[in-house]
Amino acid sequence: MKMAAVTSVSFSSISQSKFPIASVRNLASNFDAFKFRSTILSRDSCNLRVSTSSPMVIHCMSTSTDLPTVSETKLNFLKAYKKPVPSIYNSVLQELIVQQHLMRYKSTYRYDPVFALGFVTVYDQLMEGYPSDEDRETIFKAYIKALNEDPDQYRADAQQLEEWARSQTASTLVNFASRDGEVEAALKDIAERAGSKGSFSYSRFFAVGLFRLLELANATEPTVLEKLCAALNINKKSVDRDLDVYRNLLSKLVQAKELLKEYVDREKKKREERTESQKANEAVTKCLAGYQYAGL
Repeated sequence: MKMAAVTSVSFSSISQSKFPIASVRNLASNFDAFKFRSTILSRDSCNLRVSTSSPMVIHCMSTSTDLPTVSETKLNFLKAYKKPVPSIYNSVLQELIVQQHLMRYKSTYRYDPVFALGFVTVYDQLMEGYPSDEDRETIFKAYIKALNEDPDQYRADAQQLEEWARSQTASTLVNFASRDGEVEAALKDIAERAGSKGSFSYSRFFAVGLFRLLELANATEPTVLEKLCAALNINKKSVDRDLDVYRNLLSKLVQAKELLKEYVDREKKKREERTESQKANEAVTKCLAGYQYAGL
């Protein structure tokens, strides 16, 4: 896949595109393509330690305690958010939390702000149009806490990276290593870990986070991503492929939401028609009763 195919579609424009209608029930299976590379799990769990040099850089220290199971993580989420979630959102959330659980408890996993930005971007796109803004944020917090992480840190780091990216150009974005700053320090830490074997766990959230940085900096030329991946010691082919998977996932979500809206509109129209018919019948009944009362 050529990068131009990816960079020509922004996150905001995806929802405006027209696609063939797909079945809502297939959305969860389509989401299966967004799985993380996480086939081998360590028996070590992670305690977080904040770097004194950069608050945005989080390190993971292993302990001898057992890892939580996928079922326990899902149960933690259900305990934290007890309201029913509409099926179109719930099917994706359940698949997402399973895959992120597997990624979260890999021995090489380290939280980083680019990953956080990617997840926040994915979540906000998936949950766009949710009936309640308050519930949407409550679900977000319940989801992250179920994974034993801090939802406030996710939001804060994502916001900080977004603000930083808006002030960057293609040149300054790629040359982060030559400058000082909190975000720059976090990127340097990622580059250092990604350059050494076994200390960096790449994921599709990370790929989405990278592209979000490029989008906000208005630096979506194909060569910019290539240079940024090289500076971070990230495999660009993996990023290209994962961005394409993410774009396809969003297009399928748009299709499902369109189907849901059509269904809701039809049911609303039927209810209105039934109500009007019932009112008409009641009016006729009252009229006939009036005639009978008058002896006509």
